[in-house]
Amino acid sequence: MSIFEILMLLCFGAAWPFSIYKSYKSKSVAGKSPYFLVILMSGYVFGILNKIIYNFDVVIYLYGLNLIMVSTDFILYLRNIKLAKDEKNNVG
Repeated sequence: MSIFEILMLLCFGAAWPFSIYKSYKSKSVAGKSPYFLVILMSGYVFGILNKIIYNFDVVIYLYGLNLIMVSTDFILYLRNIKLAKDEKNNVG
């Protein structure tokens, strides 16, 4: 277990609740990139696989937590696209 890996995951993880809240409240996709979110989710999956295959320790839970938060933000991105399309169809 590396303290630096833990700190990295904690720093990355600290930002996601704010991003999730902003996505939920704004109902907008402005400033969001689905490609970026998918790359991040892939990175966390690979981190989890590394822990399972080579070096299982409790840090796997931080990878899992971050994956859940990024996935939540991605789901909100998809929801917000749908909301925007629905609103556009209802206006015109």
